[in-house]
Amino acid sequence: MFFALTQWMFAFCIVAPIFSSNHVLPNIHGNLVWLLILSYVLLAAGGYIINDYFDLNIDQINKPNKVMIDTFIGRRWAIFFHSAFNLASICIGVYIDLQVHIRFLGIANFVYGLLLFIYSLSLKKKLLMGNILIAILLAWVIMVISICEANQFHLDASLRLINSQKLLRYTILYAGFAFIVNLIREVVKDMEDIEGDRQYGCRTMPIAWGINATKVFVAVWLTVLIAILVLLQFYTFQLGWFWFSLYSISLIIVPLILIFKQLFQANIPSDYHKISTIIKIVMFTGILSMFFFRVYS
Repeated sequence: MFFALTQWMFAFCIVAPIFSSNHVLPNIHGNLVWLLILSYVLLAAGGYIINDYFDLNIDQINKPNKVMIDTFIGRRWAIFFHSAFNLASICIGVYIDLQVHIRFLGIANFVYGLLLFIYSLSLKKKLLMGNILIAILLAWVIMVISICEANQFHLDASLRLINSQKLLRYTILYAGFAFIVNLIREVVKDMEDIEGDRQYGCRTMPIAWGINATKVFVAVWLTVLIAILVLLQFYTFQLGWFWFSLYSISLIIVPLILIFKQLFQANIPSDYHKISTIIKIVMFTGILSMFFFRVYS
């Protein structure tokens, strides 16, 4: 699952080297890393269940072979598992709070689960609001790790300035990447699911604006993302990070350009599904690129 891989890579490849260079232990270390990851895996699982619960009728049209509710799990059990997963995540957050004295994870996990519920209940059917919310929530899985470490920079003078700025830059880079890529994917999925969404009164972007305008919206965000990544290569190349540049160009930037090309050729749901799959691959390669920051740190 992307949640688990993203958080593990960020904690291991970004946060750990910054603190180890100053011989300081991060707040989230050892088993606490795995507990934090577990809490967000539980939140994601609960979110998927409640989303399938509210989208049962739509999914029977858009993806009849992948309907889970009333096929593999009853509706009452779906509500039970959703509630149990969210409660377990909150409890884990509170436990971590007590272990490292950060006092916010329990509340943050509660709000995260609540927002996923609101998204599934109503926001996903509204123009752009659901897309933006999901993109923010997926960027949050990176941001939350950095926030957990924020008090360290106030307590330890040796970690201030350069290292705090470094962590902030890496957080913005990967949280921003996660936000843009997931916003693009959510809108592409709306184009794929347009028929089922239209029958049940959804006001997603392809329905409200039309397919062509939606493609332009996606193309603009793709252009922004590609431009940022290209500019980043000039910076990393000057640092001598040649393998990172080669990796980024071949496995992130080139696939994004391919998505851009295929976007305007797409006409049927299977075309958009193919684009969505390529976006998933870009998300995966983007996550794995964190490894280079550990190598070059």
